Amino acid sequence: MKKKERWIQHYSSSQKILLVGEGDFSFSACLARHFGSAANMVATSSDSSGMVRTKHWSSETHLEELQRVFNFPHAGHFPFLCERNVQLIKMHRELLKSFFKSAREMLSGGGEIHVTHRDDYPYDRWKLEKLAKGAGLNLKEKVEFQKKDYPGYHNKRGGDIKSNKTFPLNACYTFKFSVITPKKVGGDINDIDDDEEKEDSASTGSLDDEVEGILPVFSRLHLK
Repeated sequence: MKKKERWIQHYSSSQKILLVGEGDFSFSACLARHFGSAANMVATSSDSSGMVRTKHWSSETHLEELQRVFNFPHAGHFPFLCERNVQLIKMHRELLKSFFKSAREMLSGGGEIHVTHRDDYPYDRWKLEKLAKGAGLNLKEKVEFQKKDYPGYHNKRGGDIKSNKTFPLNACYTFKFSVITPKKVGGDINDIDDDEEKEDSASTGSLDDEVEGILPVFSRLHLK
């Protein structure tokens, strides 16, 4: 007998889902509990299994429910760089540029790439949509992300600084990208840094700003 398809927001038990850059794996565990299985998902982290348990002690129960692969990079936090620092913003752009390029090559027909991200300053300086377009992806939909829609999910900071802490979800959205048809492909993904050079140079940031600005990286690649 065919199992009943189950949905939670944008995600279905019939889809093939790759979750990239999980913190304590609470988001993927939330999906698995709702679907009744994790058979359609692979959840990934940039850290080893042991390191995830050290940095995110709350991950222990979640990891027992999931398949997992630890091999994706994360820009992370650094004690000498705050969120509006030019160097750190460029690191985030490089991360996303590589992510979009690799993710696009993995999409099957009709597949989508979902990136959940804050869209206020300084996170809007990452130029998410331009980076995606440079990789041949088009913004299909942008919807507000509500943490309450995913029971048990705890957003976690990236990197090694206060890694088990959560971060503010201000102006947070899920960006849904699909492959651009050949006629629409255009632009150079490398133009982004050139276009923003003058504006970036005026914003160096300081360590004090890091208290209010916390990196929200929990990018998700969603394969239909």
